[in-house]
Amino acid sequence: MGSAAGARAVNPRTGGERTAGSTRGAAPKQDRSRATRQRLLQSAVTCLAEHGWSGSTVTVVAEHAGVSRGAAQHHFPTREDLFTAAVEYVAEERSRALRELPTPASARAAVETLVGLYTGPLFRAALHLWVAASNEPQLGPRVTALEARIGRETHRMAVELLGVDERRPGVRETVQGLLDMARGLGLANLLTDDSARRERVVAQWARLLENALHG
Repeated sequence: MGSAAGARAVNPRTGGERTAGSTRGAAPKQDRSRATRQRLLQSAVTCLAEHGWSGSTVTVVAEHAGVSRGAAQHHFPTREDLFTAAVEYVAEERSRALRELPTPASARAAVETLVGLYTGPLFRAALHLWVAASNEPQLGPRVTALEARIGRETHRMAVELLGVDERRPGVRETVQGLLDMARGLGLANLLTDDSARRERVVAQWARLLENALHG
């Protein structure tokens, strides 16, 4: 008797019995839904990086994600909904990348690590979001707020990676100059493979930083 009662549960919405099997069945469905949403967001970022804003329609993103347009619109009814969520996804992924940065062994390694943040697909996608946000009122405020947060996090991480004290005169400006340079290298890398020139620039900046921050 006790075991039969223990196998039953009351459905709070209907007042009827809710079986353990129905509860178990709901979890895989929720997992599939989350997985579909994740694929759509990842595809939105990839499509932005590859096709830009004008070429990244809901249909294109859905095809890239391997889901139907109807499934995509179930999660994101409009294009603005999809890319507003993509803005947040890109911001979170960039924050995660910052948190997972390895501790560099030298100033050169630190500069290479920071420059790498601006030459990968996440930064490329972020650039397309910036361009889109300049013409899309629904995206603009969200992108601006998230970029401000990412900028603060990146600056703080750069200070930690370089092992410097911002209380010293000129240090904050020097670190910000490094990040501005890294962003410029990321922009230069959009059109052509700029790795050869970038390597020389990184080496020179590492030498300058050693003198400016630790000299």
